[in-house]
Amino acid sequence: MRAGARIAAAAEVLDDILNRHRPASMALANWGRAHRFAGSGDRAAIGTLVFDALRRRHSIAARMGSDAPRALALGAASRALGLSAEEIAATADGSEHALTPLSDGEVKGLTAELPADVPAYVAGDFPEWLQPSLERAFGERAAEEAAAQAARAPIDLRANMLKATPDKVLKALSRYNAEATPYAANCVRVPAPEGAGKAPHLEAETAHGKGWFEVQDEGSQIAALLAGAGPRMQVLDLCAGAGGKTLALAAGMQNTGQIYAYDADKKQLRPIFERLKRAGVRNVQVMDGGEEDALKALGPRFDLVLVDAPCTGSGTWRRKPDAKWRLKPANLEERIKDQVAVLELGAEMTKPGGALVYVTCSMLPEENRDQVAAFIERHPDFALEPFAPVWEKQVGGAAPASADGHTDTLQLTPASHGTDGFFIALMRRHKQ
Repeated sequence: MRAGARIAAAAEVLDDILNRHRPASMALANWGRAHRFAGSGDRAAIGTLVFDALRRRHSIAARMGSDAPRALALGAASRALGLSAEEIAATADGSEHALTPLSDGEVKGLTAELPADVPAYVAGDFPEWLQPSLERAFGERAAEEAAAQAARAPIDLRANMLKATPDKVLKALSRYNAEATPYAANCVRVPAPEGAGKAPHLEAETAHGKGWFEVQDEGSQIAALLAGAGPRMQVLDLCAGAGGKTLALAAGMQNTGQIYAYDADKKQLRPIFERLKRAGVRNVQVMDGGEEDALKALGPRFDLVLVDAPCTGSGTWRRKPDAKWRLKPANLEERIKDQVAVLELGAEMTKPGGALVYVTCSMLPEENRDQVAAFIERHPDFALEPFAPVWEKQVGGAAPASADGHTDTLQLTPASHGTDGFFIALMRRHKQ
């Protein structure tokens, strides 16, 4: 397919996403089934263009003077496909599968600069209703912090120290320009592709099949490190999901002690069994998903309870850009209720003197600072522990500043730390 046909296809998919409210993955799959002539390279380029348009939806619309799917596809094409404005205009010649010729306004929009006086939600490419929340978290830097979520994300990997080393993983993935990251010692990063480049499918690599690494953002790895799981501890991963943090905790415990992996949704837990086997993890007991009574029967026995709470996912917008436009106030309210419930359960399972670690992949204070403050007010037997001393012990080196300026909890962000948006609060239950 020529570039013009790819842009036209992206506009068609964007219309399906924005006007028919289909998830991006479903809309792209539907388009592919209806256009069998498109090769894998075409589908990849169209997907890249669609996701780049969604990442920068507001700022593109401001430059193009329209938020119509066609305008968004055109406005994203330069960066996504590596084309100049002149090349984009030349592709819109009205031929079969291509766009009709560009209007004067569209031609002008391809080279227009974003006005300096646009609101933060436009400059930062996030839903307008979230501006008060992000400004409460980051102040005048709200647009800057959110704009970093509109960039493409790298692929971060955690070298599995039960089977490999970071150097071994770096060597195995050298053809992808793999590199070390600034903070987590076992993290390896494959940079995000540029232009029409396609991100590699690293889980198809032999090294992954051997259990040498797992795909896991550095922010998630930092959260697991700060949790402080060590040899012979009793640990509960309360919202284990597919087991990414469970595997990281097991490596930190050197396959000793015991981890109980639990999730309210048994479907979320299903992939954990294959991952545990591949990684060579032997100290994890996977509990039946949703069987809360069986979990509570264990009692407050845990040295560490990790609550990787359900959240809006606003910290992962780089990877799931369509999710930020689907997020509604009702979704946030529902997640807040879920977070209260899992924190209450986590508190019940934490032994006196034990640690309760609350983590979200969110940048919204309603899910982060507000939740922690409300929890401690309900539970005066818990207290926050500043993250910096724990960082020096568990991660190594001086701790970076939290993106929201606080010193007792840690907010990681793409703009400030190069990670996904993760919030981490370390709490300790008083000894009785």
